[in-house]
Amino acid sequence: MTLKIKKTHGSILILTLVFTGIFAVAAVGIANVVNYQHKLAQAKIAWHNALNVAEAGLNYYRWHLAHAPTDYQDGTTQSGPYIHDYLDPQGAVFGQYKLEITPPNSCTQNITIQSTGWTSAAPQTKRKLQIKYGKKSLADFAFITNTDAWFGSQEIIHGLIHSNGGIHQDGTNDSRVTSARQTYTCTTQQGCSYSQTKPGVWGDGENNDLWSYPVSNVDFNALTVNLANLKNLATSSGIYLPQRGLGYHIHFKADGKIDVYRVTSLENPIAYYDMNGDKKHGSWDINREEPDPDYFNYQLPSDCVIIFVGDNVWVDGTVNGRVTVVAAKLPEVPNNRRNIIINGNILYQQKNGDDVLGLIAQQDIMVPYYSAPNILEINAAMIAQNGSVYRPYYPNNIKDTITVYGSIITNRTWTWTWVSSGSWVISGYRHTNTQYDPHLTYGPPPSFPAVDEYSILQWEEITEK
Repeated sequence: MTLKIKKTHGSILILTLVFTGIFAVAAVGIANVVNYQHKLAQAKIAWHNALNVAEAGLNYYRWHLAHAPTDYQDGTTQSGPYIHDYLDPQGAVFGQYKLEITPPNSCTQNITIQSTGWTSAAPQTKRKLQIKYGKKSLADFAFITNTDAWFGSQEIIHGLIHSNGGIHQDGTNDSRVTSARQTYTCTTQQGCSYSQTKPGVWGDGENNDLWSYPVSNVDFNALTVNLANLKNLATSSGIYLPQRGLGYHIHFKADGKIDVYRVTSLENPIAYYDMNGDKKHGSWDINREEPDPDYFNYQLPSDCVIIFVGDNVWVDGTVNGRVTVVAAKLPEVPNNRRNIIINGNILYQQKNGDDVLGLIAQQDIMVPYYSAPNILEINAAMIAQNGSVYRPYYPNNIKDTITVYGSIITNRTWTWTWVSSGSWVISGYRHTNTQYDPHLTYGPPPSFPAVDEYSILQWEEITEK
């Protein structure tokens, strides 16, 4: 039998074409995948580089502020935004960043900087960063004074304490107690039976491991509030009360309004001693007053207000908002400076940082004879720019407890309590408590003085909508 082989040339050709087509489709798919992966890698690189460029913008302006702390216009006199080239190590333009700067104002010491970055290779890919810088306010201290201080055994202080003089600490502290002096002369006014040389911080108080001396002096002159500027701010966007009669009484209301009264007469004069030990005969208590027609049941114009009083002012009530009250007579005459008198409890509607009160007196901040209750609470950051925060010595007038939630900043000697023979209370409050308000460190009352350098408060990426 003869075998015959059948030729299949056409079948082989078809299989070749089929497999070639499959390989072609696969190759195109692989090429597309590779191309997509390449584009994705390039997009990721551009996304990452845009962030680096944006961050370079923030770093640049931080450097700029270190050399020009009050320049918020990038070395120009023009408003922003400001665009800068970002160079690679060889000096070629790698990308650009755009800076938008929100400067501090009377309501906040904080600076907000936004930096948007992109690369020259992918200008459509942008990333925006925002950073907030702030300076610590002077209200970061629970207590600070330009002279010697004495805390008695019944005094409790929660927060930083500093004196440019010496500190006799018999009370209780839970934070640092610092003095700018290695030693100082303690007198009878500061609890020594005779003048003695003492360490910068000394006494019978606990937690003496938190005591430190000497430390850097706090320059009160550099921190002096510009009263003329505050007057201008109050006149333009706040409340300005000119000198009239015996002064004003401002009562804060929980609904965000205030009642302003004109003081027409004071209680009968009584004998007292001031912080210099000088005997006086007078009164710091209101007897009669009448509503001010312009500012009675008056809604505060914003949640950030400066009230400048060109006279003495009495203050009490419940604070709703962010307010600074200033008492000053300008131009300034040393023997004719103005005071703030605590007329009763001053409370915040909420102790969450939304409600804050600054009290800035050209001379003294005082607690008077009649008006102050037996248990008094003051929610405020207080500055006695040239004088003292204190209660005068009213012989044999003793009250129970005073509590301050905020800060006491006093140029001269401070006291709520007068004692004899070391610890026997003869006038003022038996118990005193001072609790610093942590919200005031970077969120102080309007136009409160700041200390220290700028610190980063917040860093975040802003997503464009």
